Amino acid sequence: MTARTTVVGPGAELARTVSRLRHPTANVRHKARRPPAPIQFYAIFFIVVLLTLFGLVMVLSASSVKAIHSGRSGWMYFTRQSLWAGLGVVALFAGFKIRVAVIRRLVPLALGVSFALLFVVLVVGSKVNDARAWINFGSFSVQPAELTKLALVLYVADLLAQRADRMHDVRATVGPVLVVLGSASLLVLLQPDLGSVIVMAAIVLSMVFVAGAPLVPLAGAIGLAGAGAALFALSSANRRARWLVFLDLARNRSGTGYQVWQSLVGIASGGLTGVGLGASRAKWGYLPEAHTDFIFAIIAEELGLLGVLAVVLLFVMFGLFGLQVARRAEDRFEMLLAGGVTAWLLLQAIVNIGGVTASLPLTGLTLPFVSFGGSSLLVSMAAAGLLLNVARRQSS
Repeated sequence: MTARTTVVGPGAELARTVSRLRHPTANVRHKARRPPAPIQFYAIFFIVVLLTLFGLVMVLSASSVKAIHSGRSGWMYFTRQSLWAGLGVVALFAGFKIRVAVIRRLVPLALGVSFALLFVVLVVGSKVNDARAWINFGSFSVQPAELTKLALVLYVADLLAQRADRMHDVRATVGPVLVVLGSASLLVLLQPDLGSVIVMAAIVLSMVFVAGAPLVPLAGAIGLAGAGAALFALSSANRRARWLVFLDLARNRSGTGYQVWQSLVGIASGGLTGVGLGASRAKWGYLPEAHTDFIFAIIAEELGLLGVLAVVLLFVMFGLFGLQVARRAEDRFEMLLAGGVTAWLLLQAIVNIGGVTASLPLTGLTLPFVSFGGSSLLVSMAAAGLLLNVARRQSS
């Protein structure tokens, strides 16, 4: 029996070449199409956009009188916030597009830059309301504490993801986290900015809890952090008066509690539907910082209870969708990153609203996406971009 021999000549080779040219995809493996993003992705994106646009409108309403009284254009604060919002859009899409592997490689750089800026602000920072917390660049200013929050979220997520199998070893997991948190907190307290430190500690410790750290040492760390914050708040007469004034606001309404009292007056004036957009009376010099820390009071006065409930509902939905993204994350780093960002923005909103309504001590923290403050808006949108990055990788 004779074996068949296949002769490959120039004609056969030419035929195969022509076939490949006419059917270029015949021998090419098709790329798997990315599944559509889940509903959580679109919901979070919509909430962030809506809060940011709403914030621009409220900044214009709350700040125009102050700007005009200072001899400037009534559009000044709105224009600045709009520029920061534009940069925030870039940061959001950058966080959304960057690969997770690249994010993890950038963690040391982010942490190093944030610590460097915390040192710089103590030397050359400008002092506003007894806090040296801003670095001025011409007519703009940057608050390093905001960048530090994001850097801490990234650092903790990366470290605890790498050491997932060593969570029982406190020295390898909780120890390094507390050292970095303590160092950052000390630098922020020197400004001083106790409100940012409380939020930073709450973010980090909640991430450590979710990561599965032993409860006994974690409880000890929480107790130590709480005791340190209380000691710092009570160590100065001015700080003590400011932090405890909400417990007896009526007695101090003309002194240390003036801002919060005027905030409550504005909130009460709003009623169910508000006095109308732009018609606030509190912003006419009665309520200082109406466009920053106390913008929630202006929302309540101008848009009433319905406006307040709408804002609160948006933050609640952001928290719920963010937690769903964290639960559905593909790996541990993404889970901790999504959980950390969600906890950060939600906690800061709670602390701000609590201070404005005299339910919590006044901290001076902004309402994320809404209050005037370029650094806060830029970093918050970058963090939201990272959350969207995690969300889009999940199947619907």
